Amino acid sequence: MPELSPNTQAILLLTAPLIIGRERGGVAPLTPAQYRKLSQHLREHERAPADLIDPASESILRAAAEALAPKVDEEALRALLGRGFQLSQAIERWQARAIWVVSRADPHYPRRLKARLKDAAPPILYGCGDSGLLDAGGLAVVGSRHVDDALLHYTAAIGRLAAEAGRPIVSGAARGIDQAAMNGALSSGGRCIGVVAADLERAAVQREHRDLILDQRLVLISPYDPAAGFNVGNAMQRNKLIYALADAALVVNTDSQKGSTWAGAVEQLDKLRCVPLYARSADDGSEGLAALRQKGALSWPEPGTAAELQELLDHPPEPAMPQPASPVLATAPRSDSAAAPSHFNPNDASRRDPASAPAAAEELFSTVRRLIADISAPKTESEIAAELQVSKAQAKQWLSRLVDEGVIEKTTRPVRYRPTPRRPVQSSLFG
Repeated sequence: MPELSPNTQAILLLTAPLIIGRERGGVAPLTPAQYRKLSQHLREHERAPADLIDPASESILRAAAEALAPKVDEEALRALLGRGFQLSQAIERWQARAIWVVSRADPHYPRRLKARLKDAAPPILYGCGDSGLLDAGGLAVVGSRHVDDALLHYTAAIGRLAAEAGRPIVSGAARGIDQAAMNGALSSGGRCIGVVAADLERAAVQREHRDLILDQRLVLISPYDPAAGFNVGNAMQRNKLIYALADAALVVNTDSQKGSTWAGAVEQLDKLRCVPLYARSADDGSEGLAALRQKGALSWPEPGTAAELQELLDHPPEPAMPQPASPVLATAPRSDSAAAPSHFNPNDASRRDPASAPAAAEELFSTVRRLIADISAPKTESEIAAELQVSKAQAKQWLSRLVDEGVIEKTTRPVRYRPTPRRPVQSSLFG
């Protein structure tokens, strides 16, 4: 791994948990929203993150703390920036696993992420493999973890077709559709970009991955600490990276109104619009795919040759306008607003028909229950509120109810919340 730039070192100190084995720092790093605010402040004053670690930076540090007040004070910033020894340990651990680190301040940060996601691009990106592949584009293929063999064979064939066309597959490396697309491409000599949500350092040292990485046919990246375990919120949030790195995207299958595949596709259609998004031209009555097409997803034209796929990726048709919702969809409760942490809004229920507000609130809470039950490590009330992007009072209310239900437990000295029982960590990418 090349020597880290001063800017990258500063951003790591500010935003990374720096997990060393089972040890974590005692101070919570800045949340993505807090770092965006700090980054904006530094740009407005023609400063860079590295200026914060300059010994003569008292006034710069004080002004930065004022910009983040009241949620982050000067003492917290000093504590984060004072983790130099912990950072050196983490760098040594990453180097031993051939994991590289790049920050948004570096010139070799993936151009596609910065251009398409702008301030929403992750401040730090960890990876293993040829980073040059990240700007090669390709076809993003996403879908559910639990599918039948017929759909896995269909998806693997798409991966093989992409390999024949010389275009990478971009996916999340999760079980099911993701792995089928990537395995199809890799088995045919193609290239893949895997945006993993957890355990990058474990994936980086697995033998089947190492050979592909050394052959420069596989690159694995993650916006999360290489030692971080699985977290549902992280899995949802990394979807935007999959889309932003591709030329076009195909949703092979998805549940309707729920799940990370649905949440990522809806975010792409309604907000990000990075690439043309296709839904498989299913004849199996898939409600999820039909709902995506009503939101504006294009029908997958089923290219049969490498030339047809190349043409589709190089010259995609104009996205279709969303169709009017059918009576069934129009009356169904909308849960896409609660599908991912970035969409949470506890006030949505009050804006609906008063008669449906209690049901809507319970619908939202059921999604919150699933997300909090999957937190990867004990967290404070403030950390959970920040991840869900809700007020601390709202998070406290939800946490109290979940403790009563036995979904999570509250520890003391220090006060933290953790799942009970713990969920197992995913052990393999392509297993």
